[in-house]
Amino acid sequence: MSKGIVTSVTASCLFAVMYFYSSLLAPLDGEEIFGWRTLLTLPCLTLFMLLSKDWQRVAELFARVRRSPALLLGMLGTSWLMGVQLWLFLWAPLHGRSLEVSMGYFLLPLAMVMTGRLVYGERLSRLQKVAVACAALGVGHELYQHGSFAWETLVVMIGYPIYFVLRRRCRTDHLGGLWCDMFLLLPWALYFVFHGPLSAADVRAHPGLYGLIPLLGAISAGALIAYVLASRLLPFGLFGLLSYVEPVLLVGVALLLGETIGRDQWLTYLPIWAAVLVLVLEGIKHLLRQRRRSV
Repeated sequence: MSKGIVTSVTASCLFAVMYFYSSLLAPLDGEEIFGWRTLLTLPCLTLFMLLSKDWQRVAELFARVRRSPALLLGMLGTSWLMGVQLWLFLWAPLHGRSLEVSMGYFLLPLAMVMTGRLVYGERLSRLQKVAVACAALGVGHELYQHGSFAWETLVVMIGYPIYFVLRRRCRTDHLGGLWCDMFLLLPWALYFVFHGPLSAADVRAHPGLYGLIPLLGAISAGALIAYVLASRLLPFGLFGLLSYVEPVLLVGVALLLGETIGRDQWLTYLPIWAAVLVLVLEGIKHLLRQRRRSV
């Protein structure tokens, strides 16, 4: 159990490091960083799957596509949805939009709860209803202040649930499906790398990029592998509970990069953070109940 907890926290820390790391890769833009991340992470993920004997999942998916070519359309959809999230994650710190993306990750668990209720008919617990009510206060304040949420927040909050629902519908919600999603992003990654604004003169002017770019791939692969290992080592409830570590760290990175929470934003953030705290309490309650049953 302790090994799984350490692995999960390590994954969250590495994702936060990568969030900050993109700010060190100037003059690369968000598209080029996305391209390099994809190109460098895929080989590492492939090696991990070969060593962990998960590669058969990829072979199974290829066999399914041969039998039912229409499946490829669904896989292109999940690949595109994931690509947007990977790009946004690296683009936001470069453009002063880290807090907006972090807010999306705070709202994501609540969006997943509502997706389960609306799409799969899952019932909300009492604490989940309280969390939804708290989040509704924050959302309502933001709408009252600005008339809408930042588009970056909406992309994370709405995009990920659609991605997970489509993966489940296509039955690609496993490591093989993740590999295929990244593999299908290769054409975009190659295009962004070879057609980006970075020139040979830029690289000569910034020789540190020779080390920083490969290290980006190592950080990305390490975060992804740690995340996958944690999902296997931990009970599902505890794994979900520890996922709240990442958005907290992302807010810290955003503040470190010089972004600030304005006075008019606190009535948006505080109710949403309270909603997350309620979900954390429910998760702890669920884990304690499971432990008593096992005893």
